[in-house]
Order: sequence, then structure tokens, then C-alpha cells
Amino acid sequence: MRYVSTRGKVEPFDFAHDKPKGFSEILLEGLAADGGLYVPEAYPQVYADELTAMRRMTYPELAFAILSKYADDILADDLRSIVNETYTKENFGSEEVAPIKKLEENFYLLDLCQGSTLAFKDMALQFLGRLFEYALEKKKETLNILGATSGDTGSSAEYAMSGRRGMNVFMLSPLGRTSEFQRRQMYTLQDKNIFNVAIRGTFDDCQDIVKQINGDAEFKKKYHLGAVNSINWARIAGQVVYYFWGYFKATKTNSESVSFSVPTGNFGNILAGYVAKRMGLPIKHLILATNENNVLEEFFKTGLYRPRIGKEVHATSSPSMDISKASNFERYVFDFVGCDAKRISELWGNLNKKGSFEISNSERTHISEDGFIAGSSTHANRLATIRSILEKYNVLIDPHTADGVKVGLEHREREVPLVCLETAQPVKFAATIREATGQETTVPTRFEKFRDLPERFTALDPNTNEIKAFIASALH
Repeated sequence: MRYVSTRGKVEPFDFAHDKPKGFSEILLEGLAADGGLYVPEAYPQVYADELTAMRRMTYPELAFAILSKYADDILADDLRSIVNETYTKENFGSEEVAPIKKLEENFYLLDLCQGSTLAFKDMALQFLGRLFEYALEKKKETLNILGATSGDTGSSAEYAMSGRRGMNVFMLSPLGRTSEFQRRQMYTLQDKNIFNVAIRGTFDDCQDIVKQINGDAEFKKKYHLGAVNSINWARIAGQVVYYFWGYFKATKTNSESVSFSVPTGNFGNILAGYVAKRMGLPIKHLILATNENNVLEEFFKTGLYRPRIGKEVHATSSPSMDISKASNFERYVFDFVGCDAKRISELWGNLNKKGSFEISNSERTHISEDGFIAGSSTHANRLATIRSILEKYNVLIDPHTADGVKVGLEHREREVPLVCLETAQPVKFAATIREATGQETTVPTRFEKFRDLPERFTALDPNTNEIKAFIASALH
């Protein structure tokens, strides 16, 4: 398996030649030197016999079967050990790892939030932490991870990397735009290799800074920078697994198809579903659910991609989706323009100059062919959905899952199983749950220490040079 950049130029300062790379090479690099994202040259295919065999597998067995297709330059025994150490009852609360809840006939919740930080990001980041440690030990290198978070990636990454050999984490989050639980999960970590930076701005500001710093090849090389955001392909590969798992749990035979509804911010989670479909998993629809920041809904309905800026980015009650520029979106666009790096450069050039781009009618045909459907949810919608699911099924869901359920049910086909991804536990968003239901959520015992620990973070303006100076100072 080899990987190329969506911008078509993976060699630093050598734009005359394209050179595909192996998984281990791109693992520690994250963003390509040309500013693009790494994607496989071709998606591995899973055919009927293999699907049948996969249906009988445990979660670790399934994870190894899928991940070995993408990380084929890692020794099989080593990869299997990493997978087996990751997907355990101790780390995820049950042997199933991602249990499915049947609410009624053909309506399911796939529970992805039983990991160390109670969010779906743990599903891939617990794997990635161990994978990084393995790769760094092999190479006798260190890695300084630079990431941006709208709420959940930060704590998931920090918990996965805290105390691990050869790693520091610099996590940028938007000051005052995460829930209290999310903030305290991150800022109360006392490990010396964790650095929280609260940016006076939006998540998009945080993400832009990460991309700009990654685009400085000299700085990136000098300070050994890597990424844990979903710009890192290994994150996407880790998330592909639970689409296969959810499919098998919601069906009896491989002749059935399933639709997945996915709360969507940075497009990484739903991209993993798209990759699973490209591999041959019988997915009928990928239902993309946004909140009031509905840039992606607008694109999938009109072909216009126009990220909002500044105050146009709403602070909502599903804060992890308060994202305007979806970084993983470039991977999908690269696919439907025929892997044409020149076209990607043209589109993103328009985005940088004009603040938007619009795809052609012929390119729009790919969206429906790929099975995407999009919709959005408001604060009132998510409150009503949380109440409805609790009253009807005695199941409490968080605001992001509520966005996915609301949009998923709007596009539900009765004969096709609908699997809604449950992306975080309600306790992380206690104020919204209280508003929706009048109920108080119970903080798990292991998180009660939040109350007594000091918060460690540095507040900075959204200035790339200031962040560079902070990183340089911390590492000297």
C-alpha cells in the first residue's frame, strides 16, 4: 500500500516528481509537505468471502484484518500486538468494544464512546498512541504532536499520548468554546509532556495555525512535528473498522445494505464510512448531519463550498461540530475529481482567494452516486431529540448524537437498517442535558478528580508566529 498527496507533490521542494510513500513514512508526518493530505493510491477491496469471515471476528480480529491492509509495512505480529493491546475490555468497558443498541426494528445506535475520554475519538487515538510509540522506538526518534481540537480530539489525544516515551503534545483549542467537561478533561492533565494552548478565537483559527506551521518545512523538521488530528491518515484507517463492525451487528447476511448517520464537523468520521464503502462494505447512504454550522450541508445540496469566518461560526450546544473548514473534506473532493491534483489546487486556490469554490455539474453527480445525504439540526431540534429518545427508548444521548439521530430519522428508509453513531457520553454536555430533560448527569468516578486538580493552559492570540515561539520555548 502506497500513499500520495492530494496536492500531488509529496517531496519537499521537489515539485517535478511525485513519490508515493509507505504507511510508516506518512504516520509520523501527518500533513504532506506540499500542504496536501495523504490518501491511498487505491482502496483495498473486500469481497464476499472475506466479508463472511469478518462477520465472525471479534473487534480486535476485525481491526487487524482491516488495518493490515493499510499498514502493510508493519510486521504482522507487531501490528496484531498493538491492536490487541488497544481494543480490550479494560480500555473500552466491554469485550464488544463498540456495542450496538437496537432501539427498534432497523434503528440502532452504535456506541463509540466507552473509551478513556468518553468520546468516539478514543476508538482511533488509543490505537494511534501505541502505534506512534512503536514507530518512534523503532526509529530511535522523538515526536512533537501539534493538533487542534473543537473539544473531543484534544482530550482523546492527550490521554492516549500522556506519559508515552518520545512524545510531547501541543494541543490548540478555542478559548471558551468547549464544554466544561471537555475543558477540564484537557486542562487538568498534569503530565509534563502535555501542553494545552487556548486560542482566543474559533476552532478554524486553531486548525489554520496547525496547517500553517505544518507548511513550514524547516520548522516542522527542526522540531519533529507530527499530527494526531484526522489529517493523519492512520486516524481515518482506525475509524474504518467500526463501520464494518456496525454493519455486521445490524445485519444477518452480507446481501443486506445499511445506512449510517454521522454527526459531522471535520469530515473525518464520515470519510471513514466513505472509505469503508469504497472497500466494498454494502452501505446504501452516508447521512451527514451538521449543526447550525452547516457549510457541508450547503455543499452537498448545492455544490458550493463556502466556509464561514469569524463571528459567522456559531458557538452551539454541539460544540465539537462548531467547525467551518472541514480539513478531511479535501480527501473526498480529491476522489470525486478523479484524483486530479491540479483540479484540487485550482479549487483550493479559489477557496484561498475568494473564500469559496463551486464544483461543476458533472462533478456533482458523484455525490449522489457515493450515497451522501445531508441535513442539519438546531439547538431546539437537539433538545427535542434528546427528550424523544429518552421518553421512547429510555436511552440518554448527547447533543452531537442527537444531531445525527434527528437528521438520520428524516432520511430513514424503513426497509434499510439505520445505524446512528453515538459519538460522546451525555455527561460531557451536562448543561444541555439538563435543559433538555431536567436531569442531572452523573460524573464517572474516575473523573471526579477534575474538581481538585488545577487547570494548566496558556492563552494566546491566533497568531502563527506566537504559537511557533511557544513550541520552540517549551522544547528548549
